[in-house]
Amino acid sequence: MTRLPQERPGWDLSFLRVGVLVTAAVAAVAALVVGLVGGWADAAGVLVGAAVVTSFFVVSGVVIAWAGRIDDTLTLPAALGTFFVKALVLFAVLNALPEDGWLDRLTMAWSVIVGALLWSGVQLRWVWTRPLYYVTPPAPPGQATAPPAPERPTTRG
Repeated sequence: MTRLPQERPGWDLSFLRVGVLVTAAVAAVAALVVGLVGGWADAAGVLVGAAVVTSFFVVSGVVIAWAGRIDDTLTLPAALGTFFVKALVLFAVLNALPEDGWLDRLTMAWSVIVGALLWSGVQLRWVWTRPLYYVTPPAPPGQATAPPAPERPTTRG
């Protein structure tokens, strides 16, 4: 019996769309409330913090999925390397911001923390509500994954 090469399941990045939409909605409401209560420099901090967190999760998701499509053993090094690069970039950006600038750095820091927790919640919910298989599920009826075996001639005797 000839076997076809088993197709590897693709990496699902649909959580990114949900995370972006949830973050955009929460950031818009939070920026409005914070802007009215604390000032527009604080509102800018909320929006920049939300953008930082969103970009970090999107970049990580795309890089890890790319590495996983090549080989599953590359996902951890890709995740750690991406995290290291993002931490260096964030450190450089935060050091480049003036202390009394157009956004409040403390508000931005808190919005990064809240945004990371929000994204973690989105990812947890996404994982808990998806059917994740340990093995590739069988093909639905009517869709053969391998060609049918040749028929054997029957002998009567």
